[in-house]
Amino acid sequence: MTASDLVTDSEIEKPSEWPTRTAASFNPFITSGSRGWAKYYADSGDLFIRITNLKRQRIKPDLSDRQHVALPLSEKEGLRTGLRQGDILISITADIGIIGYIDESVPTPAYINQHVACLRLPRDQVSPKFVAYYLASAEPQRRFIEMTDVGAKTGINLTTVGLLSFPCPPLKEQQAIAGALSDADALIEGLERLIAKKRLIKQGAMQDLLTARRRLPGFSGEWKIRRLAEIGHVKTGLTYSPDNVSPYGTLVLRSSNIQEDRLAFDDNVFVDVDVPDEATVHVGDLLICVRNGSRKLIGKTAMIDERADGMAFGAFMSAYRSDLNEYLVWCFQSSVIQKQVAEHLGATINQITNKTLKAMKVAMPVQEEERQAIASALNDMDAEIHALETRLEKARLIKEGMMQTLLTGRIRLVRCAFRG
Repeated sequence: MTASDLVTDSEIEKPSEWPTRTAASFNPFITSGSRGWAKYYADSGDLFIRITNLKRQRIKPDLSDRQHVALPLSEKEGLRTGLRQGDILISITADIGIIGYIDESVPTPAYINQHVACLRLPRDQVSPKFVAYYLASAEPQRRFIEMTDVGAKTGINLTTVGLLSFPCPPLKEQQAIAGALSDADALIEGLERLIAKKRLIKQGAMQDLLTARRRLPGFSGEWKIRRLAEIGHVKTGLTYSPDNVSPYGTLVLRSSNIQEDRLAFDDNVFVDVDVPDEATVHVGDLLICVRNGSRKLIGKTAMIDERADGMAFGAFMSAYRSDLNEYLVWCFQSSVIQKQVAEHLGATINQITNKTLKAMKVAMPVQEEERQAIASALNDMDAEIHALETRLEKARLIKEGMMQTLLTGRIRLVRCAFRG
């Protein structure tokens, strides 16, 4: 794919009254960031934006991982690369075409490194936020990604940035479309913040309720420390060869089948072999990752439900069966067990064994009613988070649909208001 392929948009249907313009036709300011600023890195100072701060799923830069620079007065490059509100950012090396937009939420002064280009368009002629949303939409992104796939050294120059093309409805319509998409983004970001807050609340409740630091109303009975070997059975996973993998057969649960402490089925492997009962799971069992190349995944746990009943689990996994799993699943997903996993891994060990699992200890109420009440309280919190995650996924899909329709003119915002 060449630069001309990248800027061609003939496949996109637009209303006949929407002309296509290139960025260069607006006589914009285009630049890329500075090299060699690592010497100015500091714990505090001005924001320094890198490719890692740009995300394909949104135009708002992700500033959770901030790098700061403290520039000396003699460094004149800051005048050229300093960002302004309304600037469009574009990654131009390696993973090219990731779009960012500088709005009032980005603190300034702020600068970019050499892997990011800045496109500054005249705001009295074109809405830069509209252009940013368009460049981040499906068809331009497909072309950017195809160009990235050519090779690791792929890049685009500033001339190519100027040749990027986009539809140009009337300015007021551009602003209205950008506003509608901004509202959709605001809804998504609000849900993300609420989910993060609810997760922190749940995490705190787990630490308190599972250690008796806080008791639920009406309970004051005794707690005991129990080893997992005393209250349940640890099962060993299935060993199979690549020759056993088949398009059909028995699903083999692996670490990828646990996402956010729940079962997931986006990445499945099936085997066409006889599976012993020892390597199968049933509703209520706990599936545990005990070996993985990524140490942070070791110990992650999910409860088996009807979707995976009778399925196999792989040799890098274990299963734990107990009548107390409605309570114990929260121990596994909290620091109660995770701290013991981390202590066992130490500096070099990259797995935990079934023997280690059996030796792990949990605190629990002697009274069954209190165990059930704790599990119920945490289940309710989890259900609330899951409902919010479902709303978030729907909001993301709605925004994606809005981008596909509004940015191509398939749906117009108060059509008559923008004519002429």
